[in-house]
Amino acid sequence: MPFSPFQWNFAIDRYLNPFIPPSVLPRLPYAISHFFGYRRRPPTRPPVGNFVVIIWGSIGIFCSLSIIGAVQQHIPSFVARAVPTMIGSFGAAAVLDFYAIESPLAQPRNTFLGQLISSIISISICKLCALSPHFESFRWLGAALACATATAAMCLTNTIHPPAGATALMAVADPDVARLGWFLIPAVMLGCCFMTSIALLVNNAQRRFPFYWWSPEVTGQFWSRWAERRAEEEGDGADVDAATNSLESKETAVVAGGADGDLEAGSAHLEEKGGREEVVVVGRGVVRIPHGLVLSLEERRVLEGLSLRL
Repeated sequence: MPFSPFQWNFAIDRYLNPFIPPSVLPRLPYAISHFFGYRRRPPTRPPVGNFVVIIWGSIGIFCSLSIIGAVQQHIPSFVARAVPTMIGSFGAAAVLDFYAIESPLAQPRNTFLGQLISSIISISICKLCALSPHFESFRWLGAALACATATAAMCLTNTIHPPAGATALMAVADPDVARLGWFLIPAVMLGCCFMTSIALLVNNAQRRFPFYWWSPEVTGQFWSRWAERRAEEEGDGADVDAATNSLESKETAVVAGGADGDLEAGSAHLEEKGGREEVVVVGRGVVRIPHGLVLSLEERRVLEGLSLRL
């Protein structure tokens, strides 16, 4: 089948997920991890009805937007720069965070990184366009370019967040937002922090939020392999050496006392291989693997199973 450019696909998680540490939520007290979206077992109760969703969603939207507006009015740096009390994209974000909590678009990774990427791109485009003395005559064009570029970047980074597209548009099209410049980033990030914090409290009362913090797929494979290699290196300790010496002493004693031919052949084979450095030793509770021999996880489990059966 010929290769077609229409089938090109870039999945950034394929390259990032192995280096993202696994979730620490299972190791936290359950009373805390529960409000960060962690569940020990799948829910057994039926999902709540839409009346409950409406009640909790209304409470969450009212509280989050009220807190954002109140806090921004009492931060001196925000007041000095006349930061708008309500950035329009927060309204769309509130709908996602309290009513569409199952959507990947509402998960924390998309919320924070989507807004951050869009803010950086839109501010950069706005400042570049502002270098022209005729900027006001084509401000609309810069706004369209900012929104399109920010959305493309979010798609490539798997951080699509519709309110972030509104942020990119407003950062160029709205003069009150555009004059904030780089100060728009802390204003937007602060709003995301408050809204996500309220969402964690409200949505986990009878529902679950978020469903994941980074990705629904497995993460941390790199660190797992690193931990396994480190465990292998540390496994060659004094206890393993003592058990190996004991096992070899028993074999030598049997050979010297006139054991059967199989054991004698086995001892001779060990000597020809150059001692225990080139053999795999399995004893009761002890498995020794020579340096340079890399085993798969399944092979290690087989050896450990044999060791436990001795």
